[in-house]
Amino acid sequence: MGPAELVQAAAMARRFYLEGKSKIQIAEEFGVSRFKVARVLETALERDLVRIEIRVPSELDAERSDALRARYGLRHAVVAESTADTTEDTADPENLGEVAAELLGELVTEGDVLGLAWGRSTIHMAAALHQLPTCTVVQLTGVYDAGAAERGSVEAVRRAAAVSGGEAHPIYAPMLLPDTATARALRLQPGIARAFEYFDKVTVAAVSIGSWEAGISTVYDMLRPDERAHYANLGATAEMSAHLFDAEGRRIGRDLGERCITVEADRLRRIPEVVAIAGGRRKAAAIGAVLRSGLVTSLVTDTAAADYLLLETGPGPRPALDRADPDGP
Repeated sequence: MGPAELVQAAAMARRFYLEGKSKIQIAEEFGVSRFKVARVLETALERDLVRIEIRVPSELDAERSDALRARYGLRHAVVAESTADTTEDTADPENLGEVAAELLGELVTEGDVLGLAWGRSTIHMAAALHQLPTCTVVQLTGVYDAGAAERGSVEAVRRAAAVSGGEAHPIYAPMLLPDTATARALRLQPGIARAFEYFDKVTVAAVSIGSWEAGISTVYDMLRPDERAHYANLGATAEMSAHLFDAEGRRIGRDLGERCITVEADRLRRIPEVVAIAGGRRKAAAIGAVLRSGLVTSLVTDTAAADYLLLETGPGPRPALDRADPDGP
């Protein structure tokens, strides 16, 4: 390109990329055909006269996010950079809560019913909320320790409701009860029954995922050693809201749900948007199992888990839109 051509190409590129003018408008201004404008703009890119950059915040990995969304048929996948102190033993880095809080701000609209399940990641997310459209917030599971309710999911529900200015419907009960009779009686308690009435109205839910091992699954930690071994023999790999899954994403140990205060899997499956928040290499296999179940529509995770999920070989992922109930013992 000579100097005149360079100057003209720069002017056309400015009109097109910075001022938002169409190729027809540029052609009329410079007295040339729109086809020539297209050729000039293409040449400007080839000659490095114009550089196009796609920039996202450094803490997000756009390439992995898009690859993960496509591989697992998710509506949304957001991959955050693993924190510097992330190790093999680290699960759910706290920065995932901040990312999830921002995603929730995008997904929730005024008048929605937001459901929050027990989990460290959902608690971190609620703490990071600063803006949310007016919505009703309901607790989807009991708590790990009823005595710690003020520091856990009850407080998360209250926090989200306070930020949105909507109603809060917490559940003051443990997630796991010693027997089905006790669980059944608690579900009839007015406060808990009122929260359960909202389950069918939930439009957006935030849930956590746990691996079937100590310290990474609240349900695992609450069970007796013989019960843990029983569900392990059934193939338990992952846990979400007190529902167990094997490596292929099939629900197993459904009898456990009869002892739990939690949203039923069938109800969870009917929620239009279910966002799972889980990360760390230690949880990666469990995240894959839950994604195969079809219960989750969106995921917030980190690069440590994403790398495993993108490389793993195993049963084909179940697209988020295919939410049929998988068989399992």
